[in-house]
Amino acid sequence: MTRLATLTAGVLLATALAGAASAQDIVRGGDPKSAIASVVTVPAGYDMIYVSGMVPPMLDPKGDPALTATFGDTKTQTLGVLKRIEDALKTQGATMGDVVMMRVLLVGDPAKGGKMDFAGMMEAYKTLFGTAEQPNKPSRITSQVAGLVAGGMLVEIEVQAARKK
Repeated sequence: MTRLATLTAGVLLATALAGAASAQDIVRGGDPKSAIASVVTVPAGYDMIYVSGMVPPMLDPKGDPALTATFGDTKTQTLGVLKRIEDALKTQGATMGDVVMMRVLLVGDPAKGGKMDFAGMMEAYKTLFGTAEQPNKPSRITSQVAGLVAGGMLVEIEVQAARKK
């Protein structure tokens, strides 16, 4: 009888551990005050979603794509790009809260002496990440590049998201 009780307890423990392993959540690490996660771990049991680089929509469809005014400033462009990413994620049953990695490419803004407008990008970014409504923050890289596909574009963003199976 003792042997059967020990075997039963072992099976129950193994089942509980297996359930706990499959129920693991994404872990986001780093300074809680930081706007990004310095490390993100995605355990087994998640589907990875890769969203290609998205560029901003034109504010004026009749505008000249070579002009920044056609797309807006960096903040406006970032908001437009993030909306496009959000829409793409929705088609896969995911949200911005599922984003685990982000790559941001910024062109130097002519209005800022050719320097990237990191502050403008961050203003837009902080409306969707690390908020009370959506507290998750992805790992991220932000780089200045020489140009994008249209002369007036200042922002391109690509993301990876993880959605629980």
